[in-house]
Amino acid sequence: MDFKSRLIDIAGEKNFRENEPMKKHITFKAGGPAAYLVTPDNTDTLAGVIKVCKESRVRYQIIGNGSNVLFTDDGYDGVVIIIGSKMSAIKVDNNVVNAGAGAKLAALASETATNSLTGLEFASGIPGTVGGAIVMNAGAYGGEIKDVIISAAVYDCENDEILILGNEELELGYRQSVIQKKEYIVLEACFELRHGDRDEINEKMKDLNDRRKSKQPLSYASAGSTFKRPEGYYAGGLIEECGLKGFGVGGAKVSEKHAGFVVNTGGASASDILSVIKHVQNTVYGQKNVMLEPEVRIIK
Repeated sequence: MDFKSRLIDIAGEKNFRENEPMKKHITFKAGGPAAYLVTPDNTDTLAGVIKVCKESRVRYQIIGNGSNVLFTDDGYDGVVIIIGSKMSAIKVDNNVVNAGAGAKLAALASETATNSLTGLEFASGIPGTVGGAIVMNAGAYGGEIKDVIISAAVYDCENDEILILGNEELELGYRQSVIQKKEYIVLEACFELRHGDRDEINEKMKDLNDRRKSKQPLSYASAGSTFKRPEGYYAGGLIEECGLKGFGVGGAKVSEKHAGFVVNTGGASASDILSVIKHVQNTVYGQKNVMLEPEVRIIK
């Protein structure tokens, strides 16, 4: 049985696509096709797909909601595995919440609010999944994942086993975690929250989302904040000071609403976006002697 047939056999025809445009699966709405795309139903399917990739020496890439990645226009000559709605169950037990890696942060925050649990309000407007949030230790408005997570179940691709990593073992820091250093894939997470007043929780979520809408260019496709915050500075502030608001290449440009965002104004290629990112980096470095590091993962 050839590689493609083995993938279909494990994942099922309905969960398999070939030459799939990645712009359909990432929030930047740009990028070339993946040779193969798989959306596993469960952990066993995920492990089976990875095993076949390893045996056939075909590379693979895990994504969630595609809100912090950009595939180049050349696409990806391997298997893209999307952990999404099929692995997104949320279970609440008193003040402890378990969530599948594919659960969207907005859905998780909403569910916890419904159960009068506070601690995840900051996550209600982040357009990612639980898995991606742990990989990047997602945060906003003074809160971050490391403040509320107890543990995460991860699949160790190298040793073909499931591990339970506690908060400290996850090594969560600013936009980093142990997941980025190892061959680990987040499967599920366990959070400990606090009981609170449902109306107050919902009001706080509404306030944070109103602030987000007023300050961020949500009407355009983007990957959120394009650059990491350099120590002692704010990326958006440096970019604005360098006069780069509105700078564009093709359909991509630096947002005029928030300079920390590179946006797709319509029809931008990945190359357009990467050209804007590079120009911003070079200009800010030239004028401010600060090298901005992309927060967006560039996948080639």
